[in-house]
Amino acid sequence: MNHNTKEINKRRTFGIISHPDAGKTTLTEKLLLYGGAIQQAGAVKARKAERYATSDWMAIEKERGISVTTSVMKFNYRDFEINLLDTPGHQDFSEDTYRVLTAVDSALMVIDSAKGVEPQTEKLMEVCRMRNTPIITFINKLDRDGMSPIDILDDIEDKLQVECTPLSWPIGMGKNFNGVYNIYNKELHLFKAGQNKNISDGIIINDLSDSKLDDILGIQSDELREDIELIEGATDPFELDHYLNGTQTPVFFGSAVNNFGVKELLNTFVEMSPPPGPRAAVTREVSPYEEAFSGFAFKIQANMDPAHRDRIAFLRICSGKFTRGMKVLHHRLGKIVTFANATIFMANERENVSEAYPGDIIGIHNHGTIKIGDTFSEKEPLKFCGIPNFAPEFFRKVILKNPMKAKHLHKGLTQLAEEGVIQVFRPVATNDYILGAVGILQFDITMARLETEYGVAAVYEPSQYNVARWIECDDPKKMDDFEKNNKNNLARDAEGAKAFLTTSEWQLEYGMEHWPGIEFYKTRENN
Repeated sequence: MNHNTKEINKRRTFGIISHPDAGKTTLTEKLLLYGGAIQQAGAVKARKAERYATSDWMAIEKERGISVTTSVMKFNYRDFEINLLDTPGHQDFSEDTYRVLTAVDSALMVIDSAKGVEPQTEKLMEVCRMRNTPIITFINKLDRDGMSPIDILDDIEDKLQVECTPLSWPIGMGKNFNGVYNIYNKELHLFKAGQNKNISDGIIINDLSDSKLDDILGIQSDELREDIELIEGATDPFELDHYLNGTQTPVFFGSAVNNFGVKELLNTFVEMSPPPGPRAAVTREVSPYEEAFSGFAFKIQANMDPAHRDRIAFLRICSGKFTRGMKVLHHRLGKIVTFANATIFMANERENVSEAYPGDIIGIHNHGTIKIGDTFSEKEPLKFCGIPNFAPEFFRKVILKNPMKAKHLHKGLTQLAEEGVIQVFRPVATNDYILGAVGILQFDITMARLETEYGVAAVYEPSQYNVARWIECDDPKKMDDFEKNNKNNLARDAEGAKAFLTTSEWQLEYGMEHWPGIEFYKTRENN
């Protein structure tokens, strides 16, 4: 086995998905603690927290206690190199999460034991299903009273249409929570409330009829025996192939805030989850084991370091090996570019990296030339599939408080549009800036970032538009006629693509009926 193959097989690149408040950020921190990437966990308590999770770095995230950007963190655990992508759980950021899920090989789904499957989890699961992403499930907050474990499994199977196979099982819950039985390793892990570290490593119980179980658990030992007998009869056995093709999810129970069940989850995760796999490009499938380098940008983040006004493009390596100073073809521009330096993200630290392998996420300094979906390769021109923009559902008009700041406003909105946070449309008939987003929280965040990062005081007001579609036509004359007749509804997005903005679905349908040669698109892949 050559060096590159060894390195690729060591990689695990995954995203954490959940509904807001299921405990995702807390679980992320505990995983980083095990990997030695951070020394101290800062509990995230909405607005009251004095110290915030290392994965929530933006001011507005701290203020609201939610994750709104996607953090990328790398750490080592055992002999594995782990790239963890913490995705925004908030529904207003589903676009960002969608793009992140194009860059991972598997996912970890966090579910609150009291609430079961929530709406945002269902949406995220749809994205995973589109790509047959393997998912491991962690049922969190067992130290609080919640739904019965059987009911939670039924809820997951019913709402998410995925087969559940528990690999651990809780002993009690809430005040009576005493630990979990690890079905996979036949071990008992005992829970002591408030004990964050050094929880017993596991008592081997090869046979549940062992009287040692009664000595340890008392009356709960019979409950455990009954539960295990019941689930062995009612659930399908774990099949690695079914997990890897996304039809079965192994389920673990625990309490992230108490650091309980996290180590067992992580141990199983690194053993089971897939190393980097092949990626679909327009022309062919690209294997991670190919020698030639290739990768794609799935996220742009501006001003991660306010002191340096930097923009970072997050790049997923798909094949070959990255080395500092290498020359690659930037497919969309048709130009050779040099990757002079790249960054990896070790929790809240950034480090320059001299080499990286498939599965790794690297940050490339970007001066406005890299866009989401851009592909880089060493030899042939490649275009990786499936990183779209979505038609916005909400629209607002930007009002600038100080007209002298018009240039700053233009620069700020252009850069935020590059990140994919919002979409910016310029109507052909006016000089307005119309913002489009898939969630209304985006508008508050855009105004806050314009002020803190670009020194622009602006507000937004309702817009007359409620629907947007990108438009294309093979016949230039027909497009010309359409544009002349629909001047008040025409706009261009931040990349110059033509868009049709209208007040209602009815008006959109009317336009589509009257202009049969014009194609109206709800999504647009970056070219």
